[in-house]
Amino acid sequence: MTRTAIPGTGHDGIGRPSTADGRKVSRDLRISADPGIRRRRNVAALAMGSIASMGAVTAYQMGLLKHLPEPPLGAFDADKVDASGEAYFYLQAPDGSLGMLSYAATVLLAGMGNKSRATQRPWLPLLLAAKVAVDAASSLYLTAEQASRHRRYCSWCLAATGLTLAMVPQVVPEARAAARTLLERRA
Repeated sequence: MTRTAIPGTGHDGIGRPSTADGRKVSRDLRISADPGIRRRRNVAALAMGSIASMGAVTAYQMGLLKHLPEPPLGAFDADKVDASGEAYFYLQAPDGSLGMLSYAATVLLAGMGNKSRATQRPWLPLLLAAKVAVDAASSLYLTAEQASRHRRYCSWCLAATGLTLAMVPQVVPEARAAARTLLERRA
């Protein structure tokens, strides 16, 4: 039986090929001290924190938890907020699970491309910035919904909102660099 090497790896076996671009992204994301990469890591960490928070909400919304603990303050009532009909409005699914999916997409966008993506693939930083902007606006909208409809807040949701808002300044520098690249290409 003849064995063939995977193109670009020099190794036999089943699997995806290793590419120079893939190895560069791997090195950049894991070990680069580049400020842009550090900000992208921050975005990924903040989004993963939001996933954890939305995971707790989803566990309650799916009946895996019977109660979501809250700080002992009168303004907090995650059970009321997260069991409401509007929390199941989109796709008739728990909105916590939709939030987890959304934040996972943010992690993916933060991880796509090497440290030079603002000049090589400028649409990636712009897409990440747009995604973060939509997430920030959505989280503020949902906070206003909690205040106006329930007069109570879900601290788990507020944590995700805070983490989401903290992403905004992290994506701005790379988005500006990407916009400059596109403007220079047009000129």
